[in-house]
Amino acid sequence: MALVAEYEITCAALPFVDVAASLTEATLEVELQYNHGDLPPFLVHVTGGEDEVIKRTFEAAAFVAEYTLVGRAGETRRYQVLPAIGERAQLGDDLDLSGLRSLATTEASIERIRVTPTGWVQTGRFAHRAAFDEFRTFWQENGEFTLRRLTTDGEPEPPGDGLTDRQQEALRTAYEMGYFEIPRTASLDAVASELGVSASSLSERLRRAQTHLVETTVASTWPPLPE
Repeated sequence: MALVAEYEITCAALPFVDVAASLTEATLEVELQYNHGDLPPFLVHVTGGEDEVIKRTFEAAAFVAEYTLVGRAGETRRYQVLPAIGERAQLGDDLDLSGLRSLATTEASIERIRVTPTGWVQTGRFAHRAAFDEFRTFWQENGEFTLRRLTTDGEPEPPGDGLTDRQQEALRTAYEMGYFEIPRTASLDAVASELGVSASSLSERLRRAQTHLVETTVASTWPPLPE
């Protein structure tokens, strides 16, 4: 039976992780183009943030040789990025490259890669459980693997599926205290105090939760729809 999985890979050596760590006000999704030689380009979707900050971050990233803005849809920019270094230079000391390449022949397709300051969050379809287990085993041995969601293909997803327990708790508490009301009846500090975390930690937790909800419900498709 085919499976749909969303999982988080914690590995600081993965491409664009340092970019995501610098672009704290934006979200990044990448598409890999493996059939373009030894230095395959990436398509990078950046949602939010300021144009100049994005440019400076790309220019400062050791992985990025060239980047070109190839489209825009609302707050999302689409860049083609040419890497400055190859797979071995980027990942060789951190990952089993032969095992990584073998995943390309697994009966699976990765449909979404979201970059975080600590790694990648991937969503993929797997032809059967053995194919999924191959992915999971590789990343457990070469980084840190956290399963967020696993369903059978075609199974409907409940609202909010894919949020972590802490993200759900943060959203629920903020909502119940009036943080999302207009006008707001609870401050970020007040909600953070209720949860026993810092305001900055709560802000990041809420932002990631809201980003996930937008991505899985009303996020713009690419290319943009005609006006």
